Amino acid sequence: MEEIKLIDYLLNSTTYSKNKIKTLLKNNLVLVNDKVENKATYLLNKNDTVRVLKGSFILPFPIIYEDDDIIAIDKPSGMLTIADDKEKEKTVYHLVSNYLKSKNKTNKVFIIHRLDKETSGIMILAKNKNIKKFYQDNWNEVALNREYLALVKGHLKVKSGKIVEYLKEENNLVKKTNKSGKKAITNYQVIKEYQDKSLVKIKILTGRKHQIRVAFKNLGNPIVGDKKYGNGKGKLYLKATKLVIKTKDNKILTLNSIKPNW
Repeated sequence: MEEIKLIDYLLNSTTYSKNKIKTLLKNNLVLVNDKVENKATYLLNKNDTVRVLKGSFILPFPIIYEDDDIIAIDKPSGMLTIADDKEKEKTVYHLVSNYLKSKNKTNKVFIIHRLDKETSGIMILAKNKNIKKFYQDNWNEVALNREYLALVKGHLKVKSGKIVEYLKEENNLVKKTNKSGKKAITNYQVIKEYQDKSLVKIKILTGRKHQIRVAFKNLGNPIVGDKKYGNGKGKLYLKATKLVIKTKDNKILTLNSIKPNW
């Protein structure tokens, strides 16, 4: 095979129309060398193998758990939960919606909780409004354990403890206040120390916006990569690694994300 655009190759070697091929690419159903490729202009060479999948939309991130009520995914850093003015399609909501609709066009998805764009890890979404309402109305009671891993700058003076702060959002920044904000409780334990960084296990007892990021900024050990609270560069080294929830039928479900390689 001489160098050729992926869409041209598919037009020449299959009976699919151009619109059908664009749909296949959009739905992550084209593999090049066994990896998803969704760019129509991707240049193939003679050693590349191309395969078109049949069936469900392939998500670009892992599914941790799925049943009739919820789907739990491992969100990558840099991806929005829902659309904003700049990004409409590369969001958790849009991609999971496409995945479920590829199985049945009447399927729907509903956001239960969110992660910051920069934060990676476990997110659960509901498959119907009743389940969404159950979790959102009772989140503090049904979210039994929420754990994170973070790589922070420097070495913490106290290796484990509880951070209790009152937080308030002002001008798109969350700031510590003197009891005029919302109470935020963050437990932490240093797992490993490197030359100029520390790996920290975190358990939150409240779910305030940017709670973990602000807590470690205020300790003087901002999370590596935190542009908003630590003048960081690159990706944010904060991942939601464990979520234990109580289901509607009173069962305990433990969800674990893929362990980050930090």
